[in-house]
Amino acid sequence: MRACAISLTAIFLSACAGQAPVSDSAASAATPAAMVPPPPAAGVATDATRAANAALAARLPLDEQSDVEDAGRGRIGFIDAPAILNADGGVVWSIPQFDFLKGEAPDTVNPSLWRQSRLAAEHGLFEVAPGIWQVRGYDLSVMSVIEGKTGWIIVDPLTSVETASASLKLVNDTLGERPVTGLLYTHSHADHFGGARGVITEEDAAARKVPILAPVGFLEHAVSENLIAGNQMSRRSTFMFGNTIARGPAAHVGSGLGPGLPQGTISLIAPTEEISGRGTQRVVDGVTIEFIDAAGTEAPAEFMFYLPERRALCTAEVVTATFHNLLTPRGAKVRDALGWTRAIDHVLETYGDRSDVVFASHHWPTWGQENVESLLTQQRDIYRYVHDQTLRNANAGATMFEAAEAVEEPAFESEADAFNTRGYYGTLNHNAKAVYQYYFGWWGGVPAGYNALPHAVTAVRYVDAMGGADATLALGAEAFEAGDFRWAAEVFNHVVFADPDNEAARNWLAATYEQLGFQAESGAWRSYYLVGASELRNGIPSLGNPQLGNPEFLRAVSSIDLMDSLAARFNPAKMTGEPFAVNLVFPDRDETVTLHVGKSVLVPRKGSSAEAAVTLTLHRSVFDLVLLGRTTLPEQLQSGAASVSGNPAMLAALFGTLDRPDFWFPVVTP
Repeated sequence: MRACAISLTAIFLSACAGQAPVSDSAASAATPAAMVPPPPAAGVATDATRAANAALAARLPLDEQSDVEDAGRGRIGFIDAPAILNADGGVVWSIPQFDFLKGEAPDTVNPSLWRQSRLAAEHGLFEVAPGIWQVRGYDLSVMSVIEGKTGWIIVDPLTSVETASASLKLVNDTLGERPVTGLLYTHSHADHFGGARGVITEEDAAARKVPILAPVGFLEHAVSENLIAGNQMSRRSTFMFGNTIARGPAAHVGSGLGPGLPQGTISLIAPTEEISGRGTQRVVDGVTIEFIDAAGTEAPAEFMFYLPERRALCTAEVVTATFHNLLTPRGAKVRDALGWTRAIDHVLETYGDRSDVVFASHHWPTWGQENVESLLTQQRDIYRYVHDQTLRNANAGATMFEAAEAVEEPAFESEADAFNTRGYYGTLNHNAKAVYQYYFGWWGGVPAGYNALPHAVTAVRYVDAMGGADATLALGAEAFEAGDFRWAAEVFNHVVFADPDNEAARNWLAATYEQLGFQAESGAWRSYYLVGASELRNGIPSLGNPQLGNPEFLRAVSSIDLMDSLAARFNPAKMTGEPFAVNLVFPDRDETVTLHVGKSVLVPRKGSSAEAAVTLTLHRSVFDLVLLGRTTLPEQLQSGAASVSGNPAMLAALFGTLDRPDFWFPVVTP
């Protein structure tokens, strides 16, 4: 997989097509193309970008060493190999891919992001405290390991089976081999459960009754984000995490949250218990764990936890060494900034004076009770600040964009010990818009914006009104030369959406995105801009459709949730007959699901229907393989693994109503 959210099945809203040409009158009034200079060469920072990056470097205490010391503290081992490989010998994670970060920040990278990326790329096995370790730098996320009486309690087994397996091997090789006796998923994002089968098999976990603990609602939300809406999220994740561009000073340097995403296999083992409440205790392999529900903060289902015997607090992804996203660029449900700040305040008040170390699911730990309280206070305050200031401006009548522009950098962000509040992943501007959306929705309140025309339609009219394509390009080039890249991007984007084949417009827009990326302090923003630039210059990658999930993930998905993902692919235009119903019988799960196929909707229900036109009987595991394209229904019927009663033509009618969305749909063009 190439993304944090797993591409399985999703609603796919294709961009508008069929662009109208620029009018003849506009073309005749246009500035001659020869008067529009060519954009600068790729990979070169302009004077404006160099000046902006230098100004930030002069303003921030980038030589402050406490984070540098903490990021390397306690390293006791590392993977001594060039790469982590998959079963076929393919590279899942190249160990030296971020070695270039050891140098000084170049003009093409925001110096603050360069510092953050260098710290996040520190890799190896690190001792956090007696009986607690972390494996960092081999994935986007961090895997924590707690010593139990008889084995290892694994916290967040990374994104992929391969990186998780290699990380556990590093632990066993360095500390001595022990069985996995507990598995904790702190929240419902794939980079915190995807490697589960790399540390333990489902059969072994069941045989030894290994507890697999997750926050309440975990499975529901893991499926919702990674299955039902997976195609759109995964496509946008290729932008956000820079999966299709190189690692290097003019390309991807890190996400701000971690180095990057591995290219491995995402799996899932269903939890044995979903835990709610604040203060709920469980004893896992002799270790007392006190759980703190944090649902609706960084993830819809999330918990933090406290280890009282070790005075250690795990803040999952609620508190990390960055200002996080309240609305991730890849999509997902908008997050509750007020609930987020209250959750942090709860652990500050309850555990701040009882914690000698705080560790999380990304980045490096913070040691010392005073430093722990400082970190929690700063993190609480940055979410509180963006929430309250957005609401203050919105309640005075500001629209979403106006409110976001009004939220200035708080004074504490420039303090030497407050790098954790800077926007290496989320940003003040983006998060202010997320706060506005959380309370008021996408609409800014201006009537003209409520039912506005699609951009693919208005772009043609904007270009026409500005005097034609060449005149518009000249206007954009003037803004570019002045270093006014946000305006230049808007101007060039109109031309690209009016005429996607206009090579000059694509190159100018790519050059503009590149400069915006070079200045971005957020790793996610940088990668999004630079991938956009790459696709404008080179086209959409021709990599084939990624495998839509895998059997290991689908095995943990309930049948009704899987059917909801099919319903999100239902295309009413393909439903040409009368409504009908299909019974699906899965003997291996002792389940029956009915799909009611109507004129406009497909409605799944548990149980069977006596009115069904056809009944298909086969194992759910086989049905999963059919959905994944690894076998066909006729093959399974011929082999006897599947059987049909009723009208088999209705099965073809059912599958004929389902779209299979293309993964590589256009994003930076219509």
